[in-house]
Amino acid sequence: MKKIIFLVAAALVFVASLAGCAHKPELSPNDPVTLTIWHVYGSQTESPLNDSIDEFNKTVGKEKGIVISVVSVSSSSAIDEALTASANNTPGVPALPDLFTAYPRVAAIVGYDKLLDWSEYFSQEELSSFVDEFVAEGYFDKKLLMLPVAKSTELVFLNSTLFDEFAKQAGTDVSTPSTYQDLFDTCEKYYDVTGKDMFQINDFYHYTLTGLTAYGEEIIRDGKPDLSGEAFEKVWTPLAHTAIYGGLCLGDGYASDRWKTGEVICNVGSTAGILYLRDYVTYPDNTTKDIETSITAYPRFENTNPIVVHRGGGLFAVRSEDERKNEAAAIFAKWLTESENNLNFVTKAGYLPVTDSAFELLFENTNKVENKKYRMLYDAVKGMSGEYTFCAIPVFDNASKVQTDFEKNVKLVLKSARAEYLDRTSNGEDKDFVLSELTRASLSKIRSLYED
Repeated sequence: MKKIIFLVAAALVFVASLAGCAHKPELSPNDPVTLTIWHVYGSQTESPLNDSIDEFNKTVGKEKGIVISVVSVSSSSAIDEALTASANNTPGVPALPDLFTAYPRVAAIVGYDKLLDWSEYFSQEELSSFVDEFVAEGYFDKKLLMLPVAKSTELVFLNSTLFDEFAKQAGTDVSTPSTYQDLFDTCEKYYDVTGKDMFQINDFYHYTLTGLTAYGEEIIRDGKPDLSGEAFEKVWTPLAHTAIYGGLCLGDGYASDRWKTGEVICNVGSTAGILYLRDYVTYPDNTTKDIETSITAYPRFENTNPIVVHRGGGLFAVRSEDERKNEAAAIFAKWLTESENNLNFVTKAGYLPVTDSAFELLFENTNKVENKKYRMLYDAVKGMSGEYTFCAIPVFDNASKVQTDFEKNVKLVLKSARAEYLDRTSNGEDKDFVLSELTRASLSKIRSLYED
């Protein structure tokens, strides 16, 4: 009798195990799973991520039965809009893709409950291999919804050919600046000699964020910029002084556009922006001039420990009722973030790898990077490694609009002050007096825009 009961129980366990397996069908090359992806790395025809996806599909994907299908390669803002429309079930808009790359702000728009928690598919040992600051940014309500696959930081890019010509014209020893104060001082000298702007900051929000962080304060309080502290005055004053005096570009658009024409010869911007910095300039008369580029560390703020942002989004997966799709997404994500695979992807686009081991491989021998400019870029990042602290861009409700409005407000205040400076000094007022007065007034003006 006991033997019969035992056999029946064993049979029930066996049946239950079969039922469990039925709910978790295994991946198979005989019945491949296709995952769609939207991403921002390159264009439809030239994309380092597309190249990596092709390699995955031909190797691990073929073996496991996984096909990654690139549906869209676009800008981050375009993907944000498309994801928002899809999440809101807007008529005529395609459904959410299985995978997408985006900034952290998108997680709340799509909905945390719709997204895959990568920590359910990565072991603690696997997650510990990522750079701590990079992976920490991807947690939402203790769920790892955004996995880092490529990051960027900010550096100084200099048209050293035209800079050297300026230095000769200046008749003084002008060295490559290492602090923001040095940089602003050089901008004013450049303006004196050439009558042109030398320098452009692509993102005043990031400039302010790194400055306030370096001086021990936070940029966001209660969902808006907090500009009330002493640190902001230290950050704003040298910036405003040069913007009003001349030498700092306040135009719209990215520095890479003005780089092409020599309209500006220096900028602080994303490492990924190197894709758009040409090796020649084209002048208004359509003549061209070959140039050399130098790349140096992100400028320090005086008497502070150096801080620099890490930028870039990460990989999200939409949770599927088909567990095979979730497993397939995890297999692809693990493959893409393996050291060699990750380096093959990121070093073709000026991005940074995301694991400690990949950083070590890259910095052991940057000569392996074939492109000279890219090699200089990684040498500059290597020089900052261990000395600079990475800081993340704050994530909060309406963060994207707050950043956009901040950029507009900074330029609005500084352009107005610059115009008044030119008007008043052209009418004979003392330049030093007017500059000092307008620099102080601009600080009050920008603060007033964020007071309750």
